[in-house]
Amino acid sequence: MTPRFLNFRRNAVSVMALSFALAAGACATPGAGRPTPVNYVKPTDTIVTDATRAHPALWPHAASPAAMTDAATEAFVTELMGRMTLEEKVGQTIQADIASIKPEDLLTYPLGSILAGGNSSPGGDERASARKWVELAQAFRAAVAQRPGAKIPMIYGIDAVHGHNNIVGATIFPHNSGLGAARDPDLIRRIGEATALEVAVTGADWTFGPTLAVPQDDRWGRAYEGYAENPEVAQSYAGPMTLGLQGTLSADRPLAPGRIAGSAKHFLADGGTTGGHDQGDFAGSEEEMIRTHLSGYPQAIDAGVLSIMASFSSWNGVKHSGNETILTDVLRGPLGFDGFVVSDWNAQGQLPGCSNESCALAFNAGIDMFMAPDSWKPLYVNTLAQVKSGEIPMARLDEAVRRILRVKVKTGLFADSRPVEGHLNELGSPAHRAIAREAVRKSLVLLKNEGSVLPIRSGARVLVAGHADDIGQASGGWTLTWQGTGNTNADFPNGQSIWSGVREAVAAGGGTATLSPEGVYTQKPDVAIVVFGETPYAEFQGDVDTLDFLPTEPLETLKRLKAAGIPTVSVFLSGRPMWTNPEINASDAFVAAWLPGTEGGGVADVLIGDAAGRPRTDFNGKLSFSWPKDAKGEPLNVGQAGYDPQFAYGYGLTYAHGARVGPLSEESGVVGEVGSIDRYFVDGRFVAPWSLMLRDAGGEFRLGTESSGSSPRAGVAVRSTDGAGQESARALTFGAAGGHALIVARPVDLTRQANGEMALAFRYRLDARPGGAVMLTLGEGQVDVTAIFNAAPLGQWRTLKVPLSCLRDAGADLSAVDQPWGLRSAGGLGVTVEDIRLGSDEGDTVCPAA
Repeated sequence: MTPRFLNFRRNAVSVMALSFALAAGACATPGAGRPTPVNYVKPTDTIVTDATRAHPALWPHAASPAAMTDAATEAFVTELMGRMTLEEKVGQTIQADIASIKPEDLLTYPLGSILAGGNSSPGGDERASARKWVELAQAFRAAVAQRPGAKIPMIYGIDAVHGHNNIVGATIFPHNSGLGAARDPDLIRRIGEATALEVAVTGADWTFGPTLAVPQDDRWGRAYEGYAENPEVAQSYAGPMTLGLQGTLSADRPLAPGRIAGSAKHFLADGGTTGGHDQGDFAGSEEEMIRTHLSGYPQAIDAGVLSIMASFSSWNGVKHSGNETILTDVLRGPLGFDGFVVSDWNAQGQLPGCSNESCALAFNAGIDMFMAPDSWKPLYVNTLAQVKSGEIPMARLDEAVRRILRVKVKTGLFADSRPVEGHLNELGSPAHRAIAREAVRKSLVLLKNEGSVLPIRSGARVLVAGHADDIGQASGGWTLTWQGTGNTNADFPNGQSIWSGVREAVAAGGGTATLSPEGVYTQKPDVAIVVFGETPYAEFQGDVDTLDFLPTEPLETLKRLKAAGIPTVSVFLSGRPMWTNPEINASDAFVAAWLPGTEGGGVADVLIGDAAGRPRTDFNGKLSFSWPKDAKGEPLNVGQAGYDPQFAYGYGLTYAHGARVGPLSEESGVVGEVGSIDRYFVDGRFVAPWSLMLRDAGGEFRLGTESSGSSPRAGVAVRSTDGAGQESARALTFGAAGGHALIVARPVDLTRQANGEMALAFRYRLDARPGGAVMLTLGEGQVDVTAIFNAAPLGQWRTLKVPLSCLRDAGADLSAVDQPWGLRSAGGLGVTVEDIRLGSDEGDTVCPAA
């Protein structure tokens, strides 16, 4: 998430003095060298139980390098802390999001960190220029420089999870699920180096990575952030990625220019939650947690990772961010970590007795820095009060501040020079694009190649269908926006789509390539490539109940081409394995391309051969996630009892070593219709279990079935009509007496989604002006949208997004939502609606008055 710090001029301890001390290896002051852990009396408000108490003796050993706590650094920190006020110390422990803080706020509040969250950007413009990002960082640093008292730079973090993915023009690498298939630690190190440089040139100091989750249930919406279902891959990658981002820690100098601090995340077992529910609960033994979910943390710590992010998730019902035996006894004990621990987005509010604005429990358990995006101001005030009262011991505060300052020294934030900042030519540079293209090539996994349809002769006539010309879909979530939605190829000026790569490779061999998303043609092609898969998502939106790939259009296209005698090659884009047996059966070749990012040419490098049909590059990727035999989506991981996948962990064909794949079963194993908690009316249908209800002015309910008109008694009439697609919308006509149209089902809990800043979103077209007040409802919560509807032009489609938190504040009980969307009109109204769902706040939400 983002910035660095401007040129500071300090008063008491100068950078020159620090540099001299570092170079001389000096310092024999008390507390210098590797520090002794601070002992203090732990508060009695612990939430740890026998089932959630970690036993340090069971855990393996690791240690931050001695260079992290060298004598000169510790002496500098000790002297600086001696000059800090209590307010300045507490400020170091609070991190605010750029969407909720202004540079001038830092003249009053001595915060130690800011971040740019997934949907935060300069001026709320997700597609702001890289120059605007630099200016944003400089503005915050300038404010800190003007602040009286101890001159302590801020550390500015950003989620650069697959490249510097928040910035237009940056190199977008494959997501981790694809990189895991590459099995190439050196490639990971080089990706870390390239990412660090692209982050640094835009003014940032710190990225929240590497992600070391070991996903055990692929229904989890963050599965693509993990390298593999087996911890061996993360263990081999954690050290190289840390070294790529940071370089090797040194006792006599900070990180080199173009290097940034890393943050291994999410500690611990975020990939092991029951049912794959995000922010859920790992119900298992301590031994299992160590065996599977300790993952690459020891390797990252040994490599010198400067921070670790605590997980939202729980262990046997107790949140990690409040479990002192995990965050302190283990992490500071056998794991030997000397950096600082940052919490996840408002995670403190999920602990018992806590809120987003107040949580001594998390701090005392071992959280050193609160990620408090929009709650930073009251959290600062309350944390200060808790230290003054003794609820947070002073020794604990000093311990956290020392760790944070230590990292700031090592990151180089106290230095005046920023030699790479503003060198925006490094964004999407040819060298970085070459690494990304290599990563795409190495991550592709060949599942099927009947009749050696691959590689395709470059002189062939090639039809390319599906979503081949959509860089946004190929990049997935965490791309420019949190959910990765709404992107077009114009947002990737340095990128290349899969279609463009194929066209280029075929043209080089004298062949012809034609793009037809629908798979139609005038001249019969020699072969067809069909690109399809999941549309972008991140956490919340990405959680699914099954692994059934539901869209029918790709299968219909494949069957039609196959019936015409055209060899078919499927390129499947997904963040995880999915049940695609029907699509595999309808394909002569099937390639798992994961989420390859902005270098689609890497796909063509492997699929398209030379003019004689010889491979230019062979397949390299091996499955790092087991491919399912059915769609149920239950955990399927190598080594478990009854392990029976369609394609096993480690599977991957090559041109040199192929194998026949016979017909696969097309029995999905899913019984009945699966429900959804975040999609209500999509593609012209109400998604189970949701349905439309209509209520007249007198309060009488009836099912929202088709009708041709309205009457004062009926209150509301509904009919199908065209929107973005054929009959994809519903036209609602409210009679003069008004009424209420609402979507209903069994209650669902949307509190997590509200914490994630999700919004109730729908497209609408105003057909007739309101004859009275119009309210948007969610359960008992309602906000007045009359002015919005009155301002909307008739006959034009628009989108309205209202934050769940806004509706919560207007009276909605988000823990038991049985009416997630409704429109209530006090008079006549004509409005057509479609695509009603939860969406992410991308700077485009409004909160009308209740």
